[in-house]
Amino acid sequence: MYIFLLSNLEFSLPLKNPVMIFSLVLFIILFAPILFNKIKVPHIIGLIIAGVIVGPYGLNLLTRDSSIVLFGTVGLLYIMFLAGLEIDMTEFMKNRKKIVVFGLITFLLPLCVGSLASYYVLGYGLLSSVLLASMFSTHTLISYPIASRYGVAKNLAVTIAIGGTMITDILALLILAAVAGVTKGDVSSSFWIQLGGSCIVFVCVVFFVFPPIIRWFFKRFEDSISQYIFVLAIVFLSSFLAEAAGIEAIIGAFFSGLVLNQFVPRSSPLMNRIDFVGNALFIPFFLIGVGMLVDVTVLYRGTGALKVAGVIVLVAVCTKYFAAWISQKLFKLSATEGKMLFGLSTSHAAATLAIILVGYNIIIGETADGEPIRLLNEDVLNGTILLILISCAISSFVVEKASQMLALEEENMTDKELDPHQKILISMAYPETVKDLVDLGLILKPRKSTIPVYALHIVSDENSSDSVQVAGKKMMGTAIRHASASENTLIPLTRFDVNVSNAITYTIKEHGITDVLIGLHKNSTQLQFFGPVAGNILQRTNETVYIYRPLQPINTLKRIIAVVPAKAELEPGFMHWIEKLYTIAREAALPLVFYANQTSIDTLKDVDQPGKISVNKTFQLFENWDDFLILSRELKQNDLFLIISSRKGHVSYVKQLDKLPYYLHQYFSNYSLIMLFPKQLELGIDREDIDKTDGNLIEALAGRMSTVSKAGSIIRRLIKGK
Repeated sequence: MYIFLLSNLEFSLPLKNPVMIFSLVLFIILFAPILFNKIKVPHIIGLIIAGVIVGPYGLNLLTRDSSIVLFGTVGLLYIMFLAGLEIDMTEFMKNRKKIVVFGLITFLLPLCVGSLASYYVLGYGLLSSVLLASMFSTHTLISYPIASRYGVAKNLAVTIAIGGTMITDILALLILAAVAGVTKGDVSSSFWIQLGGSCIVFVCVVFFVFPPIIRWFFKRFEDSISQYIFVLAIVFLSSFLAEAAGIEAIIGAFFSGLVLNQFVPRSSPLMNRIDFVGNALFIPFFLIGVGMLVDVTVLYRGTGALKVAGVIVLVAVCTKYFAAWISQKLFKLSATEGKMLFGLSTSHAAATLAIILVGYNIIIGETADGEPIRLLNEDVLNGTILLILISCAISSFVVEKASQMLALEEENMTDKELDPHQKILISMAYPETVKDLVDLGLILKPRKSTIPVYALHIVSDENSSDSVQVAGKKMMGTAIRHASASENTLIPLTRFDVNVSNAITYTIKEHGITDVLIGLHKNSTQLQFFGPVAGNILQRTNETVYIYRPLQPINTLKRIIAVVPAKAELEPGFMHWIEKLYTIAREAALPLVFYANQTSIDTLKDVDQPGKISVNKTFQLFENWDDFLILSRELKQNDLFLIISSRKGHVSYVKQLDKLPYYLHQYFSNYSLIMLFPKQLELGIDREDIDKTDGNLIEALAGRMSTVSKAGSIIRRLIKGK
């Protein structure tokens, strides 16, 4: 029976059965990284080598048919999409001049040297030399997944390399269009006007039409599968529009990543799904497909092919190295960052292959025997395929080593900066706000930090019915699943107590909680805006408390408007809430707008540490809290309104804070809101708390003793206490 069934299967090579093909590819994706990691070879080069082995120039188990091409194309677009999605937009904009400079250096140096080498060493014509040299200039972010896996995708060198990739690819493809047009006689002013116009339309559609559509969708559809499919649809629609505009699809994929950047929080289930599917399936398919292109027989086809291959590999790798070295010196990067820059920019694949294939297919004449004379001959094609293998191998090894070193440096820096005693508590009361509270609670914790996050459900004597306990278990299960989907862990706590405020207060004390997140009472009125629970907690604990009213998902917000009362910088919890606010802004990719008096603005600028805190911040003068309603004109629908408040009797308390419940209920009911109560001490500031205060802050405040008399006296007591 089994022999009869087996006889019906097709075992001829290359394999044609789709089930066998897909099974073989999955086993390669599974075992190639495992085997190559044992010999310290990066998994990316392992997948490429596996593609060489099973491909048409190896064992001929698989042919590079339409299915491999399809999945490979998806994988390449996915790499570029992830690069745009994970890039730090604040750093990207701040370093745009460096990106342009690096892009021009890493494009022009290979172009000039490559043109000379092709013309004088290989003896090609002018058009052939320029086209071949443009191939040296471009690069593909083959090794970007390595940097992403080590968590260094936001490093300055990675940001510069990603931006440089866009510049080199665009310029190289423009040269390709010009050379192809010259050979066909199609280049004219109307050609460039049409290309420029179509590119402008494409950019306007992606950056101005897509964002409101994306925000509308994420506001109305919370289903994880629908959101993921929608993201993929946006990526491939953008890629198609790029091709329709006359540029490469990878540019469209990268731009879609930039647009979606602000809508996909780093610590979110959606981001986890995007990473997982891409790295598990699409990107490995692309790498295997790249390996299947490599024809190792070029090594023994004669000295002509070897000479061309040697020149191509030598010029392409060396010019990229010197471009990265020059950029490292210009931008004063570390040696490790210079290696990262070289590693990411030295790999050649997609754009390189596109340029060579176009040049190979352009026929510029015929020999006496009737053979076609190609703009780029077969030796160049084979040499380019060899370049893909060698450059990807070099890139993988260099980026792997540089990523390890950068990750170690960042880990050591993070361990020194973060308070090891921080703990976050999320108090859950209403099922409809559980996911929003969990999202904000996880964002309060910087990525890669080990700060524990607790989820608390309370069963009190006031309401201990079976239905309440069942609802509580459902909320806890929802919270844990939601956190797990983003690869975060919630520590569940269930507490039985006389009342809710008692339970939260004693949980804070027992577990050493530093940050308490509470949802705003769903039946809040102007008289009972915070509700009795929040009011009691604020009276009985001095830790940082966040009272959150989410009216829309945090990933659909556009910016944070933060209002700071006078003398907030004198509170012992000042540096802590600043750190948390910057963390929210950075993780949610939201710009910050501070409204404060001049003294507080100066202090906020002083305690900012350039190079360590990558947040887009602006400052607006706000002196008189009697004019609080003016802020209603500044707020927009998609803003997060964050108010730094104070408990009564403390240094930053102002009487106008008593009116906030009325104002917020009457005039700000349509905005997502956070009321932040910083850490404050019962009897003012003591020496133990000053020991935890940032020294830079004390120096900044001490410098203003002459202008703020009361602040000066407090600072003098602080300094004497130390």
